[in-house]
Amino acid sequence: MGWVVYILECRDGTLYTGITTDLERRLRDHAAGTAAKYTRGRGPLTVRYTESTSDRPTALQREAAIKALPRSAKLALFEQSPAIPLW
Repeated sequence: MGWVVYILECRDGTLYTGITTDLERRLRDHAAGTAAKYTRGRGPLTVRYTESTSDRPTALQREAAIKALPRSAKLALFEQSPAIPLW
C-alpha cells in the first residue's frame, strides 16, 4: 500500500499539506468538510501537488519537510503537478 503527500490550496489562498493512503477518499472527506478541521469552511479547495511514497515514515518525513518550506518553495512545487479543483 502506497502513501501520498498532497497540498491543497484553499479559497483564501492558504495551503494545507497532508498524507493519505487513499487520495480519492481523503479528497472527498475534505470536500464534505469531514477531514482536517483546517480546511472546513475554506472551500472550494484545489489539489495543487501530489507525491507518492512507498511507506508511512517516508510520507511523514516528506510532509514535515514540505510544511517547513517557505510559501515560495511550495509554489515552485506546483509547477510539477497540474491543479485539480475539488468543487
